[in-house]
Order: sequence, then C-alpha cells, then structure tokens
Amino acid sequence: MYVAVHLALTLLMAVAMGGFSFRNLAVGLVAAYAGLWLWVRLTGRRSGYVEKIPLLFNFLLYYAWELLKSNAVILQEILTPGLKMRPGVIGIPIRARTDLEITILANLITMTPGTLSLDVSPDRRILYIHAMYIHDPEALRRDIQDNLERRVLELLA
Repeated sequence: MYVAVHLALTLLMAVAMGGFSFRNLAVGLVAAYAGLWLWVRLTGRRSGYVEKIPLLFNFLLYYAWELLKSNAVILQEILTPGLKMRPGVIGIPIRARTDLEITILANLITMTPGTLSLDVSPDRRILYIHAMYIHDPEALRRDIQDNLERRVLELLA
C-alpha cells in the first residue's frame, strides 16, 4: 500500500510542478517520501516500506563505494608492474538461508570486480568464493559477513 501511495504522491507532485521531467519526479519522490515518513511518525503506525528506504539508500551508497574501491584495485594491478594478487578460494559462513537471500548475496559478490561466487555447501551454510586478493582470509570473511551480508539481510527482513 505504501509503495502505491508513494508513487501516486510522486506523480501528483510532478504534475503540480509542471510535468514529468527528471527533476520534478526526483523532487516529487523525495517530497512524497518525506510526507509518508512524517505521516507514519505522527500516527504511530509501523511501515516496513518507509523504514526500508533509508536502508536501501545506505546500501546503494555502500555498494557503489565497494565497486569503486575494487575497480581501483584492479586498475592499479593492471597499470603497475609486478603482481600483488594472492588469488584463492575460501568458504564464508553465511547467515542467509532463503534462496532469495543467498542468490542476492552471491550475485552481489560476483558483480564486485575481483571476486566470484562459486558454490554453496549442501547445508547452505557456507558460500564458496574465489577472490583475487586474499591477504587475510579471516578479514575477507568478516568484511563480507559484517558489511555486505548484514546489509542484504536487513533489506530483506
């Protein structure tokens, strides 16, 4: 319901501002969200949708930063002499249990340059990945568990 209300308010705001330009839609989207957020706070209602939007925005910023960092590392590897890679395969214990959670986590890992999801253990508790840079396997595990997986699970909860 909140998604439909958000979209309807966004479109109404864009029309009120003079048309469906990118700027008007963006302003309408933000203003409609602010109105929904305020309405939920004032009425004391709970809305998973309204609460998830900041998490989604935070996740998108986090993942964009991770993509930028990993691309910079790969570019540095290409442009400088000598190899700094320490490739390998490691298993990462995961808390994700559903097909959707595991699939999204595995695909996000694969879409990050320098890493590739390979397989999930039969009991679905270990995700095997190949990484180009495994200088500290435990630090890599913690980074994926505490940052990427945690954020994915928060969004899907």
